[in-house]
Amino acid sequence: MEEDRTYRFSLEMGVPSLFLEGGRWRCFLAPLRSSLSQALHNSCCRKKFTTPKKIISDVTFCDENAKEPENAVDKRFSSEQQASILHVLNTASTEELEAFRLLRGRRSINIIKHRENFGPFQNLESLMNVPLFQYKSTVQVCNSILCSKTGGDKRKLPENRFLRKLLKPDIERERLKAADSIVSIVFGTRRIAWAHLDRKLTVLDWQQSDRWKLMKETTYSSSIYLEEISSIISKMPKADFYVLEKRALSIQNSSLFPILLHFQIVEAMLYALLNKTFAQDGQHQVLSMNRNAVGKHFELMIGDFRTSGKELVKQFLSDSVLKADPRVFFPSEKIVHYRQMFLSSESRRVEELYDSLLQAVAFYELAVFDSEP
Repeated sequence: MEEDRTYRFSLEMGVPSLFLEGGRWRCFLAPLRSSLSQALHNSCCRKKFTTPKKIISDVTFCDENAKEPENAVDKRFSSEQQASILHVLNTASTEELEAFRLLRGRRSINIIKHRENFGPFQNLESLMNVPLFQYKSTVQVCNSILCSKTGGDKRKLPENRFLRKLLKPDIERERLKAADSIVSIVFGTRRIAWAHLDRKLTVLDWQQSDRWKLMKETTYSSSIYLEEISSIISKMPKADFYVLEKRALSIQNSSLFPILLHFQIVEAMLYALLNKTFAQDGQHQVLSMNRNAVGKHFELMIGDFRTSGKELVKQFLSDSVLKADPRVFFPSEKIVHYRQMFLSSESRRVEELYDSLLQAVAFYELAVFDSEP
C-alpha cells in the first residue's frame, strides 16, 4: 500500500472521517450537512430575508386609551344629534340610563355622580371625563342612545322598558300621567287591603278586610271566591286605575302550589270584576305591579328578600303631622283614625295594610310623575 495513497471512510450525518496520511490514520470531523439540517438552515435563511415589514394597526380600534384629536367625539355627530344625546345624558335617571345595554352597572351610576358633582354635560367630549369611558366606548354609547331615540316602537324610549318591567299589561305613559286617583290592592292568605290615593299623594281611603276565609277551603270553590271578592270590591271606591301587587312565587316548590293557586284565582277575579268597561273601550283599568320593584324603590330589599315596610309607613304618619310638606299627606279629619288603625295592628303581622299604601306611593313616583327614583 502506497503511503501517499489516501483511504477515506466517510459516514453520513457528520460522523468523524478517517483517512491515511504519511502512514498514520488521522481523524477529521466533517461538517454537519445532512438533508434535515440543510433544510432547517435554508428555512432560517429564507425567513431572515423574507419576513414582512411590521404592520402598524389603527390605534383608534385597538387602544381605547389612545389620544384623539380635540372634540373628536362631537365631530362624529351633527348638532341635532348632539342635542338629542346630551338631553338623555343630562336628564335620564339611573333606571332610564340602564335601559341602554352599554350603560348598565357602574357606568350609569358614574354618569349620575358626575352630573351631581360637575353639573350637566356641555358636550359629548366631556363624557370621557367620567370613569369607565374612553373614546371608543363613548362613541358606542352615543350611537346606542341615538339609535334608541330614532328607532322603531320596540326601542322608542328607555322609560317604556322600565314600565314594562314595573307594570303589566303594557300601558301608555300618557294614560298614567292623566290618572287623578288610584286604588292600590294587596292580598295575602289571610286578608286583603287597599289604599286610595290621589295624584297629590293624599290618602283618601285606607283599610283592610280580615273576613278572608278562602284559604280555609280545601276545594277552592269558584263560587266562594266570587262571593268573597265581590263583597270586598263593593266597598272599594272608584278610581282611574286599580293596582294589584304581583308576587314572584316559584312554581318549582310543590309545597307552595296551594298558595300560588290562591293568588292566581284572586288576581284573575279582581281583573274580571274591576275591569267593568273593558268590553266597551278595550282599556285596562287593572294593572299588576312588581312587588320587588316597590321594595327596591323604598330600599326594603335584602338580596331577593323584602323586609317589612311598617316603620316606613309609621314615619309617613308622623311626617304628615310634623312636616309642612310631607311625602304622603293624611287628611286631618282622618289622621286620628289611621293612627289608631296602625297602632291596633302593630301587634299583628298585617303587611298587606302597609304594602298597599307603599305600593300606591311607588306607583305615582315611578310611573306617573316625571321625577324618577
